[in-house]
Amino acid sequence: MSYEIEKIDYKNKEIFYRKLLEEFKNYTGNYWFTNLSQCAALIFDQLPRINWVGFYLTVDQTLVLGPYVGKPACTLIHFGRGVCGTSAVEKKSILVHNVDEFAGHITCDSASRSEVVIPLIRDGKVVGVLDVDSPELSRFDKNDEQGLSLIIDYLMSQTEFPISHPCRQIKPQPK
Repeated sequence: MSYEIEKIDYKNKEIFYRKLLEEFKNYTGNYWFTNLSQCAALIFDQLPRINWVGFYLTVDQTLVLGPYVGKPACTLIHFGRGVCGTSAVEKKSILVHNVDEFAGHITCDSASRSEVVIPLIRDGKVVGVLDVDSPELSRFDKNDEQGLSLIIDYLMSQTEFPISHPCRQIKPQPK
């Protein structure tokens, strides 16, 4: 079985994200880990000029690295630290045009220059975040943030996270 996907034209972001969402719907299933993996892989394949995309999952006020595509990354991020941890605490998306100007930015891939983070919220609680990085300054805008949020909304509507998922067995290391 082949999973080659034709590149979606990025010129019109509204159409791009609508088509990306329709494509993602073809790859969701019954398993939360698979849905996150497919989502990260599809975004990495289709969204131009990015170098890392993935998920961090919540375990006791810590974000633990989940499915991703890119270079090896930070494995634990405490709530309130860096862009991902700040997004988790504030329960809102964060768009960073220049990561060097974000106080407390955590560098995982030194090539990253801009970032967008979208929280995964279930019943008012952050169960994780989507993190997308680019080697270009100001790579992302509000249209990207909104488009990625639509994909995450669909992901959350189709994905049941176990009450005690495998990450619960991980003990976050002290700071």
